[in-house]
Amino acid sequence: MTAVTPFLLDVPQADLDDLRRRLLATRWPDAETVDDTSQGPRLEKVRALVERWATGYDWRRTEALLNGWGQSTTSIDGLDVHFLHVRSAVPGARPLLLTHGWPGSVLEFRHAVGPLTDPEAHGGSAADAFHLVIPSLPGFGFSGKPTATGWNLARTARAWAVLMGRLGYQDWFAQGGDLGASVTAELAALEAAEGIGLAGVHLNMALFQPTDDEARDATAEERVMLQESGYYWQVLSAYSQQMSTRPQTIGYSLSDSPVGLASWIYAMFQDVGGSHDEHGDAEALFSLDEMIDDVMLYWLPNAAASAARMYWESARTGWASPGTVEEPLTVPVGLSVMPGEYVRRSQRWAERRYADLVHFSEVARGGHFALLEQPELLVADIRTTFRGLR
Repeated sequence: MTAVTPFLLDVPQADLDDLRRRLLATRWPDAETVDDTSQGPRLEKVRALVERWATGYDWRRTEALLNGWGQSTTSIDGLDVHFLHVRSAVPGARPLLLTHGWPGSVLEFRHAVGPLTDPEAHGGSAADAFHLVIPSLPGFGFSGKPTATGWNLARTARAWAVLMGRLGYQDWFAQGGDLGASVTAELAALEAAEGIGLAGVHLNMALFQPTDDEARDATAEERVMLQESGYYWQVLSAYSQQMSTRPQTIGYSLSDSPVGLASWIYAMFQDVGGSHDEHGDAEALFSLDEMIDDVMLYWLPNAAASAARMYWESARTGWASPGTVEEPLTVPVGLSVMPGEYVRRSQRWAERRYADLVHFSEVARGGHFALLEQPELLVADIRTTFRGLR
């Protein structure tokens, strides 16, 4: 079946009422015994978010936003794929596939949709306009939940290539960060191997590991990058270890408790959002409603466990993205390095993995949620990356 079916969100009011009941009935833990975030999200912060969620947050506003962009579903490789398809009114606009990560969603790109589809209204040139295709990863959001193993990042990339062809796009670009960066790199490898119409990619995270020689010969700046990655894996990666090894175990809690789910996701906004001097202060970077919106795209479709299984799948096939010193990617690549990202890579390392590195940018501000945090800076990098490839 190759049909593309319009998808209209209309969450039953009974589901929203049940959510509010659960929020108001929360049994809270006692407060942390430190005055920082070293034990996890602070009780007062999570309680404030839940207070907003239960008494002031309006899901219908976000529902209307998603419906206004235009949502669809289509079946690919036995799985229903949910996606936004936002076409530009600018003649000659080029297709751009955007892939989110965890704990993100299609709403990661909410502040970039306007500038990318209608650049003239946002200080840009009509020549930089894109048609946007923004799918929900398998098991995420309103995409289907895999019922068997095998839906890893490479299989997802193949599904995305099918999606772009099904929409009639034969010459297109792709962008991603976090898991989306790995899917995008898989697409670049697929283009080199089979030719899928991919003309170039932009990444805001490069998930390759430095070689032993690179680590040994690292510059002072590169040694800092390695230290940051070490801190991430030693201190902040418990969520990844859990979901990579026992996603079902944590899935019971995340599926039953909205506050448990919210704190699981809030920890990431807190720990890796923003530049390094902003880590730990999620509310300075994101509005409460933005964070709640993201949590809702896991809560409403009960997708926390199915999304976590993508980590389990990835751990079994290897976390490193395609592109090695021995076999670099040949598709044109643009790379934006966020200062607050714990997985940062230098230009000279990147040049060894990407044979055609057409743009490299050390962005002035921002962290892991790049396009949500710094849409203007990232949109500028995306435009620069693809401008010479149109």
